[in-house]
Amino acid sequence: MEKVIFIETGVGVDTHGQDVTKAARRAVQNAIHANSMPGIKDYLPGQSLDGMKVNIVLAIPADQDLLDLDVIKAEIPYGEVTVEVVDGGLATTSGIILPEQNDKNDLMYIVIAAVQVGY
Repeated sequence: MEKVIFIETGVGVDTHGQDVTKAARRAVQNAIHANSMPGIKDYLPGQSLDGMKVNIVLAIPADQDLLDLDVIKAEIPYGEVTVEVVDGGLATTSGIILPEQNDKNDLMYIVIAAVQVGY
C-alpha cells in the first residue's frame, strides 16, 4: 500500500466452539460497520473503488492455520484485500464447556483487527 488514508480497529469474540475465524470475522465487522467513507473515491487512483487497497491486520491467540483467510477477505466488499496475521489477542476461559456449542475446551478466543484503507 502506497498511502494509508485511515485505519479502523475492532474486536471480535467467539465464546464457544474455539473458532478463531468466527472471532476474526467479527473483529473485522466491528472495525468497518460503524463507518462511512463518502469521499474515499476522491483519493483513490482513477477515482474508483477498484483502486482501493485494504490491509487487514489480525492479532489472533491461536494457530494461524486455523484461520480461513477467504472468509476474512469476503468481509471487505471493495478493492484489493490482503490479510496479515500476528500473534496476539487473547484466549481465556469462558467459564463453562458446552458440548452442544461444539466446545472442545473452555476457551474463548478474542481477536483484535486493524483495517488499513488506502491505495
